[in-house]
Amino acid sequence: MAGQLGDLIRKRGAEVMSAPALREAPVDCLEMVGELIDGISDGEFQVVVAQTGVGVSTLFREAAKLGRESELLTGLRKVVCIARGPKPVAALRKAGVLTPVKVRSPYTTDELLETLGEFDLLAYGVALINYGERNEALSEALLSACANLYELCLYEWMLPEDTEPLESLIRAVLKRELDAVAFTSQAQVKHIFKIAEQRGFGSVLSATMNSTVIAAVGPTCAKALINYGVTPDVVPDPPKMGHMVADLAEYFSGEYLITRG
Repeated sequence: MAGQLGDLIRKRGAEVMSAPALREAPVDCLEMVGELIDGISDGEFQVVVAQTGVGVSTLFREAAKLGRESELLTGLRKVVCIARGPKPVAALRKAGVLTPVKVRSPYTTDELLETLGEFDLLAYGVALINYGERNEALSEALLSACANLYELCLYEWMLPEDTEPLESLIRAVLKRELDAVAFTSQAQVKHIFKIAEQRGFGSVLSATMNSTVIAAVGPTCAKALINYGVTPDVVPDPPKMGHMVADLAEYFSGEYLITRG
């Protein structure tokens, strides 16, 4: 992801300082996957919600370790599968599962809940495949709305094993050496501030970012920044990396402010 974003920005003639802010760490989830397959087969779950493509791919990989991949595929084809956005849709399609129920852009928790609201969930059991952390807002809403909620966390978002590149980026921001900082996920936001707060300058980072051009790939990422006191300058619609880079270029040319101001 960082390499792809960097390449897109370089094509616009800018210099890039890139720092990985997270890694996807596997968790021991074989038992959870087995319980999901059992629950689908036994009719406990009528709706399966997938939030990320990584989660879907991990689900099938772990099912294969159990020797139950075909059983999982058969089960998912019999229930309603709802994917939060294009990546889980693509991962499910690759596995052979169609998702006729669509979530509208920008694919945030609000749009997902809107789509789920079309079903009488009080009569349904729901299996929720989380991303690298628990989606508290979604989980709490479903707990009160459905007959039974089963959650799976198949991987975790963690800090990189080597945080020095990230710390170097923070120092560059604080020294005002960067014209813009772009974020592609809420986890990146949380991790950069986790490091800053551990070093004792979280509030200083927030203040400095508010005098730097900040881009967030979408509303979920933007909300994470706002939670840390940072107002993003560029939030593309639709929430895609290419559009974010294009909007950043427009911002520095003045066109973004004109068309959106």
